[in-house]
Amino acid sequence: MTILTLRLHSATDVQTRAVQINRLIIAGWTGRDVAAVEKHIRELEDLGVKRPASVPVFYRASVSRLTPADEIEAVGSTSSGEVEFLLLRAAGTLWVGVGSDHTDREVETYNVTVSKQMCDKPIAGDFWAFDDVLPHWDRLISRSFIKENGTRVLYQEGSVAAMLDPRELMAKSGDGAALAEGTLMFCGTHAAKGGIRMSTRFDFELEDPVLGRKLSHGYGVKTLANLG
Repeated sequence: MTILTLRLHSATDVQTRAVQINRLIIAGWTGRDVAAVEKHIRELEDLGVKRPASVPVFYRASVSRLTPADEIEAVGSTSSGEVEFLLLRAAGTLWVGVGSDHTDREVETYNVTVSKQMCDKPIAGDFWAFDDVLPHWDRLISRSFIKENGTRVLYQEGSVAAMLDPRELMAKSGDGAALAEGTLMFCGTHAAKGGIRMSTRFDFELEDPVLGRKLSHGYGVKTLANLG
């Protein structure tokens, strides 16, 4: 388990709590467009990437990889971040957050589970009550930015409507219809504009344009030498 201090926002108040997280799930292949998902799987198969065990697929990683830090360390120069909305069951309530599924892309080509475990998973320290955003869920927008040639560049952007409805994801996750207490799940991402690439800076956010608010976080990436 790991314990993180989080700010939990409901319609009536904001509570700062020490939240115990017992289980980390990273959902992949979560797109709503089944035909598009299958097409991409076949494209990757042609490049030698193994078909996922299921669609969607639910990888597991150590909860100790979760961090609110503003800097992480990664071996070599083949890792990158990707923005994802999060679901968290804590204090008997379902919460929505945002994080980066930072992943080693070289290792990902031959073992996705190991690639997920290799890197820290930065998350924003604020979460919204799921019930507060459910009525306008598909209006939420996730974005990420990288630093490229000294300039902040938009890297990903899109509606969460591109991913499966969170209730469907939870039902398929094997962790109960609404996630077990202490479970945090990453729920899928958008394609990178200009292709996946490494950056020494990654910023990400989840915007709620209906209620006029954002969850956001950012972190630097310190590269460690890979000496084989």
